[in-house]
Amino acid sequence: MAAVSRERKILLLPDSNRFFCRDSLTKGRCELDQKSLDAYNRRAATFAAEWHAQPTPADLQALVRRFFSHGMTADIGCGSGRDTAWLDRNGFAATGYDASDGLLTEAKRLYPQIRFYRAALPDLKEIEDCTFTNVLCETVIMHLPVAAIPASVRRLMAILKPGGTLYLSWRATDGGDSRDNHERLYSSFGPEPVLDALTPAEVLLNEESRSASSGKTVRRIVARKPSSAG
Repeated sequence: MAAVSRERKILLLPDSNRFFCRDSLTKGRCELDQKSLDAYNRRAATFAAEWHAQPTPADLQALVRRFFSHGMTADIGCGSGRDTAWLDRNGFAATGYDASDGLLTEAKRLYPQIRFYRAALPDLKEIEDCTFTNVLCETVIMHLPVAAIPASVRRLMAILKPGGTLYLSWRATDGGDSRDNHERLYSSFGPEPVLDALTPAEVLLNEESRSASSGKTVRRIVARKPSSAG
């Protein structure tokens, strides 16, 4: 197979916070990769069954208990709702958001007592600023082009209340952007663009470890939004 060019151009339009990019894997607007979204819609029931068959994410749950405060919590990229339901059962009143209508259908079927809505990074335009005490975004942003990561991180922080906490993770990969056999995009990037976009938040955790649930290597960052107090 011919080598794939990694040349990327990033443009920031005047008077706009919308990034656009061009590269060999993700052409067009820097929003959730369309092929990834199509895969989740097409195989929503299969992915839901696979995720619910995985071991309990005890490491994720321990970090939530360590860093989150009880209060309104958004699960961004909630998928079929497994983590949203756990949050809600454990005192973190949760609302799930996902870009995939297929996965939202599965989530609503499995957990009819929980609220699930459609919303997509990087805009999350359906969610008002300063709404949530906690935001969880578990292994989602690697399905975005790298150029969209900073805007997505800033938007995740924007929907937090002052003093609120963000848990953010993504699949850690080497060797450049790639796609799996379902055509899902796995963008390759380190923590630097995320940490830069988090400024001036306080970073409470920055580690790379193996997920107890998926068995994959993930980067995890927990950050606290500055309080409004002067």
